[in-house]
Amino acid sequence: MTRQTPVKKIKLSITALAVFLVVTSEARAANTWTEARGDAMGGTGVASAHYGSGVLINPALLAKAQPEDTVTVIFPTVGAQISDKDNLQDEIDNISDRIDYYKEVINDFGPEDLLNLGESVQQFQNAAGELANQLESLEGKIATARAGAGLAVSIPSDMLSVAFVAKGYAHARVSSWIDQEDITYLRGIQGSEAIAIDVARDAILNGSDEITDNLHSTGFGRVAIVSDYGVAFAKQFDMGSVPVFFGVTPKLQKTWLYNYSVPIYAYDSSDWNSSRYRTDNTGFNVDAGLAADLSENWTVGLSGQNLISRDINAKEVNGFRDSYEITPLVTAGIAWHSGMLTLAADGDLTETKGFKSEDNSQYAGVGAEVRPLPWLSVRAGYRTDMKGNDNDVFTAGLGFAPFNRVHIDLTGIVGEKETWGAGAQLKVTF
Repeated sequence: MTRQTPVKKIKLSITALAVFLVVTSEARAANTWTEARGDAMGGTGVASAHYGSGVLINPALLAKAQPEDTVTVIFPTVGAQISDKDNLQDEIDNISDRIDYYKEVINDFGPEDLLNLGESVQQFQNAAGELANQLESLEGKIATARAGAGLAVSIPSDMLSVAFVAKGYAHARVSSWIDQEDITYLRGIQGSEAIAIDVARDAILNGSDEITDNLHSTGFGRVAIVSDYGVAFAKQFDMGSVPVFFGVTPKLQKTWLYNYSVPIYAYDSSDWNSSRYRTDNTGFNVDAGLAADLSENWTVGLSGQNLISRDINAKEVNGFRDSYEITPLVTAGIAWHSGMLTLAADGDLTETKGFKSEDNSQYAGVGAEVRPLPWLSVRAGYRTDMKGNDNDVFTAGLGFAPFNRVHIDLTGIVGEKETWGAGAQLKVTF
């Protein structure tokens, strides 16, 4: 931000926001991909994903198709994660309602009341005190919304496997700067009838905007939506007796940034995505990956997402600006697999960055999949932020594969600070 102000967090309309992000773009949560099977296994997949969905996570896995494997289409995979411990959507709506009520109290006073304000000013004082309480209650609270989606068509081949992929991720964060002078101003009205009468008289004479003109707290909405459109290529090589797989995905990358910076009394949860707060940017990027089958049961992998760093400036709004950082995300993974069981673990080797006003994260996850029946998979996992800046979550899910042609994967996420999430994926093999 261009102003050096203490930032205090608030959040709004998180559920609607997450839905909007999924629908607006092919927009996961912790990483730069959404894949329902891996998300249910603690966000893993760098070494454990199947060839048909591996292109979303590690393009090298595209080359791990078996001779009997055919064209696979994912249409689509979607997911969202929401953290809203304090029900802040309602809190912000209440702030707006309280300010409207604050104005109504003044508007109900007429010129004939100027000489007798002392008789009815208590209502005005109460309104000021309630508004001060609500502003103070926002301090330190936070809620987030993340969402993702993807499409992929994977065509395996002994010569060169190819996939067409469209994927994206989105992250929303809203913060506020609560001006302590606002609290002092409102407490002064609340605690002194003489001050309340003077302020009320000024507002009656000059209009109720006289009150909001003395409030300077500001709300900030930060939203980034990043969509990728690319073609992946993957090939198997043999290093002695070890099959090694390499894949690369050159891609066009489209980014939308929203910088919603408005006086807090004017904050409207339906207005944050207006074009006047948005900037967009188009550029080139590339993903790449490696994988190796160390034995019949062990696979290791290394995935590099967004290998070209890009810093994108958000639009300056009311003197405030932020920047969004797209930097290489390198993740290592290991998987043990047998006929009925897969165990997987992934860990980020680099930090996940975003808006410069936010703290970075670095994730690690573990997961398992059990296949009690040929058409049924049961999954569970755990994901943590090693930096401690994001909420740890438990994950679970089911996979159904009738006739081994249609694959339906479902994911559920639950974690600390009232974190909830869900995902679904439809995959068809031909």
